[in-house]
Amino acid sequence: MGWKGRHGGGMDTRLAVDIGGTFTDVALEHAGGRATAKVLTTPAAPERGVLEGVAAILRGAGLAAGDVALLVHGTTLATNAIIERKGARTALVTTQGHRDVLAMRNESRYDQYDLGIELPEPLVPRYLRLVVPERLDNEGRVLLALDEAAVRALGPVLRAEGVESVAVGFLHSFVNSAHERRVREILGEVAPGVPVSLSCEVSPEMREWERFSTTVANAYVQPLIAGYLRRLEAGLRGMGVGAPLFLMLSGGGLTGIEQACRFPIRLVESGPAGGAIFAASVARACGLERVLSFDMGGTTAKVCLIDGGEPQASRTFEVARIGRFKRGSGLPLRIPVIEMVEIGAGGGSLAGVDALGRIHVGPESAGADPGPACYGRGGTLPAVTDANLVLGRYDPARFAGGTMALSPGLAEAALVGRVGAGLGLDAGMAALGVVETVDEAMANAARVHAVESGKTLAGRTLIAFGGGGPVHACRVAEKVGIGRVLVPSGAGVGSAIGFLRAPVGYEVVRSLYARLSGLDVAAADALLGEMTAEASAVVAAGALGVAVRESRTAYMRYVGQGHEIPVALGLGGVGEAGALRAAFDREYARIFDRPVPGSDVEIMSYAVTVATVPALPPDSVAPVARAGVGRWQEVRDTATGVVTAWAVHDRGALAAGVRVAGPAIVAEDETSTLVGPGWTAVVDARGYLDLRRDA
Repeated sequence: MGWKGRHGGGMDTRLAVDIGGTFTDVALEHAGGRATAKVLTTPAAPERGVLEGVAAILRGAGLAAGDVALLVHGTTLATNAIIERKGARTALVTTQGHRDVLAMRNESRYDQYDLGIELPEPLVPRYLRLVVPERLDNEGRVLLALDEAAVRALGPVLRAEGVESVAVGFLHSFVNSAHERRVREILGEVAPGVPVSLSCEVSPEMREWERFSTTVANAYVQPLIAGYLRRLEAGLRGMGVGAPLFLMLSGGGLTGIEQACRFPIRLVESGPAGGAIFAASVARACGLERVLSFDMGGTTAKVCLIDGGEPQASRTFEVARIGRFKRGSGLPLRIPVIEMVEIGAGGGSLAGVDALGRIHVGPESAGADPGPACYGRGGTLPAVTDANLVLGRYDPARFAGGTMALSPGLAEAALVGRVGAGLGLDAGMAALGVVETVDEAMANAARVHAVESGKTLAGRTLIAFGGGGPVHACRVAEKVGIGRVLVPSGAGVGSAIGFLRAPVGYEVVRSLYARLSGLDVAAADALLGEMTAEASAVVAAGALGVAVRESRTAYMRYVGQGHEIPVALGLGGVGEAGALRAAFDREYARIFDRPVPGSDVEIMSYAVTVATVPALPPDSVAPVARAGVGRWQEVRDTATGVVTAWAVHDRGALAAGVRVAGPAIVAEDETSTLVGPGWTAVVDARGYLDLRRDA
């Protein structure tokens, strides 16, 4: 991407770090090639695990901290804080008469027939939703001036309640932000040191519930994330890393630490986004048009559809869903995000038996501390990793490159005690039940995601990565009807490698409502120009002379519809209304088969994205000779329950062109690829494992 290390010469030394619920993944690329590592996440102080991982990988590569030219970081800390309700004590300041917008939502029900339906509680309790007199109309004209005395009176209330962060959301502030900005100035005087998030900056779009919810979530996680990032930055500088620090955004771009501290809500899906970027780069390199990305880590599994080398994107996202796979059951966030389905099905996901005698897995996770029972760190509940170990899929002495010795005895005891005893199963069959349950859950997530996207899974290639993805890929592919699996090199730390493939980019969204029949082209073009300038200023801090690209989008719908669709705009502006209508009709017909003649069309908002165009370093394979089968392991096949001897190959010793017939295991430090019965793997020219299901 153009950055030069202190010592110059050769390929830049670039580091990427991804904090997961169980492991912190580190990837290093430099002139000598690529190095990867996994260290246990340190939940009490996440920066400690990052610093340990960075120090370990530099030491192993024989590099100094000053050699690092770029460091990219992604984390799920913001998501976890919202899900676990461990954010800051937050207050919402809003327009008088509208304190209950967060609780009333949009009055829709995600399950029409559930009489006891549960809705997620707002992040801010009602007594901390504070109101002040003010009012703007839908065009931003002042109907009631801001009562500044009422704002000043909030100071003692905030102090008395121990408020640590404030969100401000007024009606129609996305059109005129003057009142919200004045509130921030006043709160800076009466409540100094308390961070303030404005809806006109966090999510400047119409739909007040989604806008308020996003702003509150930003305020809720801001003290936590900003404090963490500042400690991490200081720790890196203390160890001698002077390189720029960039953060992975949920939408697939990178941003600097200042923007990340201001808008941490844009980091909620940063880790999974890195995985989607990784899979998309693999798809482009291999010329794959239709791909299912499958990322299984320690806490969650993520699936994403990738078409034409680009992952699906969205501007809406839900976090902390109460209903599994049920839209509308979570807290809405309006941020740029890569669209995917994420479920609590990772290596650390805990297994048990419910009241009906059914095995269930997740969403609770053993995490890194204490971790699965087999880690021997005090955990007594069985996790997916315990089940895989008992099935024979892992070598207990070689897990994580031999850095962790696993205990089969502890895993068996946990599985029997929590699962087997209630169902009359021994440890092996209990483990089979757990793995089949989690595989079906992940396959079902893929099916649901495809249906909701109006697409099919048939004919796609499944790209598997993450610590658990290659272990479960063949079985998940069988369940969804996919006959090809690709496991790239570095798959065990795929999200971290994806960070190094991501552009420095930023998206700005603004609402400017207009019907095409009365479109003010000059006003729309002026707004787009302002948005381009804002996005370009953010990207310029990290681009450092690298070429950038810009894209513009209008979000449009027929008058009276509830949801809009994106329509690409040229860089010259919105153009004439007739041409814009024709572009909308074409896109609408592509999605819904036919346009609706005679209906007027309205523009709800615009989006401008500015991003660098990174150069992707090619993968290479060392020309080594085939080492043959390293050893054999007794493995229980989950499809048949039969235990047989599987050949175990060392991935690093397999040359391009080598074929591995299943059943077999291809082992590496960060993960293992299971080549199931009826599958054959071939090492391609890039060193990727290309698995095909036998005809």
